[in-house]
Amino acid sequence: MTPPVIKAMSDIAVRLTVSPAPHWRSKRTVEKMMQNHLLALVPALIMAFNMFGLPALATVGIAGSAAVIAEALCLRLQERDVNVDNMTALYEGILFAFLLPAGAPWWMVACGGALTIVLGRTVFGGYGVNPICAPLVAWAFCRLSWPLDMDIDYNLAHFMINAPLDQLKHFGLASLDQFNNTDLFLGRQLGGLGASQIAGVLIGGIFLVATGWVRIFIPAAFLIGVAAAATLFWMIDPEMYAHPLFHLLTGSVVFGAFFLAPDVSSSPVGMIPQILFGLIAGVMVIIIRVYGVYPDGVPFAIMVANLLTPLLDRVRPKPFGVR
Repeated sequence: MTPPVIKAMSDIAVRLTVSPAPHWRSKRTVEKMMQNHLLALVPALIMAFNMFGLPALATVGIAGSAAVIAEALCLRLQERDVNVDNMTALYEGILFAFLLPAGAPWWMVACGGALTIVLGRTVFGGYGVNPICAPLVAWAFCRLSWPLDMDIDYNLAHFMINAPLDQLKHFGLASLDQFNNTDLFLGRQLGGLGASQIAGVLIGGIFLVATGWVRIFIPAAFLIGVAAAATLFWMIDPEMYAHPLFHLLTGSVVFGAFFLAPDVSSSPVGMIPQILFGLIAGVMVIIIRVYGVYPDGVPFAIMVANLLTPLLDRVRPKPFGVR
């Protein structure tokens, strides 16, 4: 008969298997984290539905479904356990959808949702090891491959209002008289499906910070970086550069601060690195908006900051007593 001690150790390879990061040292799980993040997106989704109608729900549904299917296929091809029930693929597919205009072609939405998983996660080893925020990888691919289908004004031309950042980029500061801050805050602007619903995104972001699923350092530093850089340009020439509040209330600034920049696998870990990460990304948003060719610089700014994460993680206080 097999000794009990040997029998107890027979499944040691299974019991010592370590899954990819993030690793929680508490009762919190990836499933609960995703549930809370999805719940945080609900206010913005409701506002998007109120603004854009059924195309908003269709875009979210297609992108989320494509991401889940792509995740299942990739895991099956890798002969790994198909654990799409942890909702990580669904969440990142919806994040990609929030960056799209409501009238984006369904085939591009589906392609982007799948690329979020294939290019954004699987090629790097799966969830938790991707160096760049996965939805942004898919967004950049679609933005460079199908610029017309990703264009805000082109897809939402039947609306009587304009995209504020496009107006600023192509027609200058004088064109911003048609907008007011209240409308911008309440999501009455053209932009990404959910990213432009500032009030809803802010409610969801505050919920994540209050419940401890997102640390405040990256969102606060990101918003401070955007505000500080915009203020500097505005003080230099207020007749040429937009007011800092305009930059905070347009595009995907708030969405990026609370949902994209704090991505657990592509952002730094320590407090000081997170603050530096947020400040760098926030400042780069304004630099891209002022000097770049893209009206909204949030996705590219966060992607570039993601590449600095390994270096920023090396920034840490010296141990006590060390010179």
